[in-house]
Amino acid sequence: MKRKLLIYLLSAFCLFSGLNAQVYRPVKGWSREINDKLESFLNSTISIKERKVAVFDGDGTTFGQVPYYLADEALYQYGDDVLKKRNDKSAKEKLAILERMVQNGDNVSKPYVEDRVHFLTGLTTEEIEAIGYSCYLNSYKGKFFPEMKELIANLKQYGFEVWILTASPEILYQKFFADELGLSNINIVGAKCVIKDGRTTDEIIPPIPQDDGKARAIETFIKARPLIVGGNSRGDMDMLNESFGLKIVVNPDEVTVRGKEDGPMNGFTVKSYWEKEGALIVKCNDVADTAVKFHTADWKIRTNKANPK
Repeated sequence: MKRKLLIYLLSAFCLFSGLNAQVYRPVKGWSREINDKLESFLNSTISIKERKVAVFDGDGTTFGQVPYYLADEALYQYGDDVLKKRNDKSAKEKLAILERMVQNGDNVSKPYVEDRVHFLTGLTTEEIEAIGYSCYLNSYKGKFFPEMKELIANLKQYGFEVWILTASPEILYQKFFADELGLSNINIVGAKCVIKDGRTTDEIIPPIPQDDGKARAIETFIKARPLIVGGNSRGDMDMLNESFGLKIVVNPDEVTVRGKEDGPMNGFTVKSYWEKEGALIVKCNDVADTAVKFHTADWKIRTNKANPK
């Protein structure tokens, strides 16, 4: 009898200790109201035994996108610093792709997103990883939002799988994201291509994580409906609507009224739409570092709007 009682007490203690280990740590820089909502939601997930998945957009949601997307800066930087110094066929072809991207002008369109992948064709995964990481160190170091890093640390504490879903080339982003957020590179999902004999090809693997493709990418690659989804732009609407728990929107635009082509967001700004939908709206400081010279500026790519906190 005593032995059974001891086993019961030990089991209860272990369970209690496990529950107590999941303690929310307030995110500095966000209001008490926001932190209370986050804590309440996370505590409500403690008893869930199935996979607990959180999915976040990359640029503008977890780290800064002002004044330019890192995916663009990395490619134009490589074009200036490496390709313009060469005269071989491959260099000329890649520079022609950059010119085509400039002519396109819409760096959130699917053709433009696809051309980022085409530009990297023929490079090894190690070379692409190095291009992205070098660009991060040179121009984006310190641009990860501390509030989002603290939030992600909380999610890990509560047993969540954390995934990053970006329209940018997957391999370009994996190393610096994994290093900064303490994630496996497998959890950094972006535009994918077939890799053959250690080199990337121009065969893109659908779905491309852009607009409605982000929702399909969750189903296809992550294979679980997320409890939490975070985004920042119109392009994240479909992905955010995949959440069956909490929706978090970072620095949403509150100026541009969306049109009929934006479906349910028609007649709303991004911010007013998500306020109506009950999403959690948060602010993170995203402004340009005037000490950094961006190659993207010389290629005349449009800038992203600043979001000072």
